Amino acid sequence: MASAARQQPALSIAVLASHEGTTLQAVLDACAAGAIAAQVALVISNNPASGALRRARLARVETLHLSSATHPDPQALDRAICAALEAHRIDVVLLAGYMKKLGPATLERFAGRILNTHPALLPKFGGAGMYGVHVHRAVLASGERVSGASVHLADGGYDTGPVLAQATVPVESGDTAATLAARVQQAERALIVQVLADIASGRRPLPAMQPA
Repeated sequence: MASAARQQPALSIAVLASHEGTTLQAVLDACAAGAIAAQVALVISNNPASGALRRARLARVETLHLSSATHPDPQALDRAICAALEAHRIDVVLLAGYMKKLGPATLERFAGRILNTHPALLPKFGGAGMYGVHVHRAVLASGERVSGASVHLADGGYDTGPVLAQATVPVESGDTAATLAARVQQAERALIVQVLADIASGRRPLPAMQPA
């Protein structure tokens, strides 16, 4: 029994995603390969047709669709998300292309344990409206020669929490928003895998992290 207990992953992760779930897939693959000493215990999406839910089901991870369609009252939706995270004893929440703001109950309950990825070098190119291709178009329009990805702690604002780690990529001559996005997304996936691996191993402890 003691041996079996030692084999259990030390970290329980929930991933919230709205679209295709490529970052989720990178985390699932890294957990399966032992690169992250953790398991993805729950995937929540506001989009019932999202690739993230499909990927999670293929990996036999429990899924939930929680949105204004299931809970028209924002407070009820917030409580439902928080309750689901608590029920699954989640240690770390990862927002991976999640296009909705979390509510105050969830933010308070999991304060200091909610990570968000952003496809730019915060504080540059963050805030309301700065997501997806809009970020890369803004980077190109600004004439920046370097872009990248950030992992930060989420709070009640848009991309305003403390930055934990960043990875840089060059902005190359002739880049389009699509070519820059592809390079940034690759760096972003590698970065969140490394951050989660460091948290799970204790190399990068989150001071606020306590057993749920």
